[in-house]
Amino acid sequence: MSKITPYKNSELGKKEQVTKMFDTISENYDGLNRVISFGIDVKWRKKVVKIVEKTHPKTVLDIATGTGDLAIALAKTDANKIIGFDISSGMLEIGKQKVVKSNLQNTIEMVLGDSEDMPFEDNTFDAITVAFGVRNFETLEKGLSEILRVLKPNGIFVILETSVPTKTPYKQGYKLYSKYILPLIGKLFSKDRSAYQYLSESASVFPYGEALNNILTKIGFISVKDFPQTFGVATIYTSSKL
Repeated sequence: MSKITPYKNSELGKKEQVTKMFDTISENYDGLNRVISFGIDVKWRKKVVKIVEKTHPKTVLDIATGTGDLAIALAKTDANKIIGFDISSGMLEIGKQKVVKSNLQNTIEMVLGDSEDMPFEDNTFDAITVAFGVRNFETLEKGLSEILRVLKPNGIFVILETSVPTKTPYKQGYKLYSKYILPLIGKLFSKDRSAYQYLSESASVFPYGEALNNILTKIGFISVKDFPQTFGVATIYTSSKL
């Protein structure tokens, strides 16, 4: 997989660039997300919550939590403890405000850190989720191995990530949208135009469907399944641990 980074001329590694990018766009991120996905991302997250809810988890980790939308939605599962984990302090600050506003500060804790080197014990969480975050890992396999490590045996791991439609005419429509319209929206609404160029480019080269299933299986996850959403522009993956 070719390494796509937000800032082409930067000396920084992908991890530092992604952190800087999300810190910069944190204030517009929620609004922009709704515009870019026509609000459908809310529906996709609800599906993730339903999948997790069925397993009745007590402890949940939401990686790449950003401004905390999924972590807050996961409160519906009645988990005692939810950790929203992210590398960007800018995104987490907004997330913390949203947690307080939702009166969930006793359930949700927002933690700053690197998902490829997490400060949690082995076998800690009943459920782990990542929405639109795995493609930002600097080393995908390392990030997934860390997730496997902190997931409890028989726990559930759910990924929601962009994918590329394979059927006509969605395939062609998606290409046009991601190449021309998405960066244009980013340019109009955001002070960091490379960010939305990056989000679109990184989505186009990221392994999806069978390819990501195979990587998850290779890392050691079991019961790996994928569920394409909305003509295949996003996919939900579920897996577990022995």
